[in-house]
Amino acid sequence: MWGRRRLNPNALRSVAHRLLLASRSVGARSRDTWPLRCPVSRRDIWFALETLLPSPNLLAWSRPGPPGRLGCSRLSRAILGYFQPFHDPLSDRMTTANAKSAASGSARASAPSELRQCMGEFKQAIATVALFSFFINILMLVPPIFMLQMFDRVLSSGSVPTLVMLLVVAIGLLIVLGLLEWSRNRVLVRVGGRFDQMLNRRLFDATFFRALRRPEGATTQPLQDMTTLRQFMTGQGVFAFFDAPWTPLFLAVIWLFHPLLGALATIAAVILFAMAYTNEVITRKPLSAANARYNQESDFTSANLRNAEVLEAMGMTGRLRQRWQGMHNEVLNLQAVASDRSANLTSASKSLRLIAQVGILACGAWLAVEQVITPGVMIAASIIMARALAPIDQAMGVWRGFIGARNAWSRLNDVLAGTPERTEHMELPQPRGQVSVENLVVVPPGARTPALRGVDFELEPGSALGVVGPSAAGKSTLARAMVGVWPSYAGSVRIDGAEVQHWNREQIGAHTGYLPQDVELFDGTIAENIARFGEVEPRLVVEAARKAGLHEMILRLPEGYDTRIGIQSGALSAGQRQRVALARAVYGSPRLVVLDEPNSNLDQAGEEALTDTVRRLREEGCTVVLIAHRPAVLSAVEQILVLRDGKVATLGPRQEVLNRLTRASNA
Repeated sequence: MWGRRRLNPNALRSVAHRLLLASRSVGARSRDTWPLRCPVSRRDIWFALETLLPSPNLLAWSRPGPPGRLGCSRLSRAILGYFQPFHDPLSDRMTTANAKSAASGSARASAPSELRQCMGEFKQAIATVALFSFFINILMLVPPIFMLQMFDRVLSSGSVPTLVMLLVVAIGLLIVLGLLEWSRNRVLVRVGGRFDQMLNRRLFDATFFRALRRPEGATTQPLQDMTTLRQFMTGQGVFAFFDAPWTPLFLAVIWLFHPLLGALATIAAVILFAMAYTNEVITRKPLSAANARYNQESDFTSANLRNAEVLEAMGMTGRLRQRWQGMHNEVLNLQAVASDRSANLTSASKSLRLIAQVGILACGAWLAVEQVITPGVMIAASIIMARALAPIDQAMGVWRGFIGARNAWSRLNDVLAGTPERTEHMELPQPRGQVSVENLVVVPPGARTPALRGVDFELEPGSALGVVGPSAAGKSTLARAMVGVWPSYAGSVRIDGAEVQHWNREQIGAHTGYLPQDVELFDGTIAENIARFGEVEPRLVVEAARKAGLHEMILRLPEGYDTRIGIQSGALSAGQRQRVALARAVYGSPRLVVLDEPNSNLDQAGEEALTDTVRRLREEGCTVVLIAHRPAVLSAVEQILVLRDGKVATLGPRQEVLNRLTRASNA
């Protein structure tokens, strides 16, 4: 409809005027503004178009445009063209990303999930287990048939040789049954272990990638889900699902004994199957909700434990305990609802099974009295029916584990589908340290507005740049973007001409040093932490410690470089931990070192050692980016970049910028 309607210029002017007025409250201002009387950015207009147009079809109404303008509607191009033709990299990146996401989403929908692909590797093993289950269930007929022959042949004839032969055959078949059970267990254990090995690396990477892209959702739940799934696959509960399909076989044997016995056993089996299905329906929602709430409770508790000092110092433990108790009570209530419902059906099914056992014995006895069947048939029918109904009882007993495994499977599918496997890029020549930041725009994970806008500068090998600015100016965002932790929304960060995201991560990581604001050390020795948990080379470890001015301090520790530290270990002070992290950043002669507030916990001696470290790194040809609030540590840099509101306010030689900042503060 829209493709045939001509656009009215006056109407467009009216719409555009309203967009200009509304866009003042939408989004953030871009670096470049259009040549208009009101300073509205290109990105503001784009966001306003998406926000204010009444129908999403208006923006979707388009024909493919030239490269770089994919998905931009003719209507929006006409409105924007009224002001000034332009090329907006932000909207280009947004629409191109949307197109790629839609294409990848449709491809994922048509292709089997990674979990199903992995399970497809075990088709032969699962078929083998199913075949073993068939023979196991056939051999389960040995005891009732042996009982039948005992009553009908041995006792009536009094033949001892017949008894011996039956006993030998029965024992031999039961030994085969035991071997098949043993083999089936081993196959499933190997399948579970192999399934874990095929996915654990991918899942580990996906868990950490999600933590980078969604810090608020950082959790080890995917790894726990993998354990839950593997344990269910290798446990006894899964055998109920392999044995249940053979229930009709046992019922058919009972029908061969007598139709009345078969009808009674079939009715009992149908009722038990219906009760098992009802159990699944009425417990699915409360169990799923309880599991989800339990995961939230665990994350809440883990976060509080990491801040135990703050809770104790300010008396917050009791109030957070009340919150935890509220969450915990909700979990208990949901689990109680599911357990009560399941217990009702489980008790009823157990009673029904016993009633069916008594009923088939009574029916068999009546038929034996009427001399329709023999007493042996009566006993055999009772044993076979017990075996036919056993998988149903077993399935109801392990139903909670099955629900947990199914929820774990669903969550793992979501994690793997939402976290594409990292592309392995070709290794490039070793970097020299030339850094180029080109019109960089970064939107932090979970945010909707950029923290950096149009940042642009270049650094040559051996140079040092100081970055200063008020809080929330985007300094830490710049650090994360430069080391490739956060991707750029527009623009790029290039190391030796190649975008940082296009480098092989293992390769560029070995030539990059990074010290974040929040210092984190890992469970291991000081030497292992400095060596980044690679092979500990004593010469390189000591060299890095000397660069950080840490060697003598480490030697004074009781175990020296072999002193074990952890994430929250009290063996080192905050300043010492920060200097160990600095030594880790400079380990192995990196070509680019980014230090974010490296002096936040340092005393004067530590700051002097930090300044000496920066000078030594520059002498070795390393490019250094130093983010700081205090100008004392900036004496070793040659340029200073001032950030305000995510934009470059000033960039120039160190002394010139410091003088300008001093005059501005005194004014």
